[in-house]
Amino acid sequence: MEHAGERAVRLRAGAAVEAREVSAAVPAVAARFLAEQRLVVIGAADGDGAVWAGPLTGPPGFVAADGERTIVVGRLPGAGDPLAGRFGAERDIGLLVIDPATRRRMRANGRARRTADRLVIDTDQVYANCLKYLQTRYPQGAPPAPTARAARRTGSLSAAQQRWIAAADTFFIASAAPGLGADASHRGGNPGFVTVADARHLSWPDYAGNAMFSTLGNLELDGRCGLLFLDWEHGHTLHLTGRARVDWDPARAATTPGAQRFVDFGVEHVVEVTAGLGLRWSFGGYSRFNPPPRDSPANDVAG
Repeated sequence: MEHAGERAVRLRAGAAVEAREVSAAVPAVAARFLAEQRLVVIGAADGDGAVWAGPLTGPPGFVAADGERTIVVGRLPGAGDPLAGRFGAERDIGLLVIDPATRRRMRANGRARRTADRLVIDTDQVYANCLKYLQTRYPQGAPPAPTARAARRTGSLSAAQQRWIAAADTFFIASAAPGLGADASHRGGNPGFVTVADARHLSWPDYAGNAMFSTLGNLELDGRCGLLFLDWEHGHTLHLTGRARVDWDPARAATTPGAQRFVDFGVEHVVEVTAGLGLRWSFGGYSRFNPPPRDSPANDVAG
C-alpha cells in the first residue's frame, strides 16, 4: 500500500495506480533467488538521523529466507562503513538484493537487528524490480585476500571522488520516511548520467521505472538520503549522505534524453572505505535501456 509521499509523487507524475505484487512474506521464488546471491545493499539511518547505504557481500547462501517473514544476512557492516555498529537495537532497513550478472533484483523493507554476527530482518514489504538500467557484471572467482580496511571521512568530495562519480554507470540510494520505513534502490545509466556540479552538489535524471516511486515518495516526506558508489574492480566504496530535492521542471528534463525529472543532491558527509567491498566484479555490458547522457561541461571535473 502506497504512503502519502508515494501517492503525491505518483499524482504529480501523472502515473496510473499500478498493480503491485508486494507482500510481507518472502515467496518461494524469492527465497530461491536469495540463496544464490553474493551482493546485498542496505539502507538505514544512523543515530543522528543521517541516511546511509552500504554493501554486504558473501558466497551464495550468505543471505537466505528463514521462514515466511524473515531474511537473514550472514554479514554485518564492516569497519569504516557508516552503518557499522548501528543494529544493536532494531531499526528500519531497506534491502536491495541484486545479481549484476543476470540483472535480476529484489527489494525488501522492514526492521533489522543484529544477532551475533548476522543481520536479521523482519520483512514488511518484499517485491521484485524490473531489469532496466542495470549493467551486467560478473563475480571474479574466490574472494580477494583480506586487505586492511581504512575509512576517510570528509565534508565534501575530493577531485578524485568527483571523477569517480562522474564516470559511474551505477549507484545505490537509501531513503527513509519517518514512521514509514526505509528503502534501498538502484540508479543506473551510461557513464556521465550523474552530473558533478562541484564538491558538494550532484544531480541525476530520473528515468521511467516501475512507477512505485518508493524512493521519490520517501524524499517527498524527508529529503535525507544516502548514496553508495562502488569501485567494482578494486573493491573500494564511496558513501555519501545529504539531502535531495526533486526538480519537476519539464524544461530541464527536456535537456536530457530519457529524463522525466531531475534529482539534486547536496553532500553533507562523505566516507570512502578502502577495501570496503568484499568481492570484485568485471564489467560485462551496458543496459540497452540506458538513455545517452547529456553532454555537460560540469562533468569535466578538473584535478
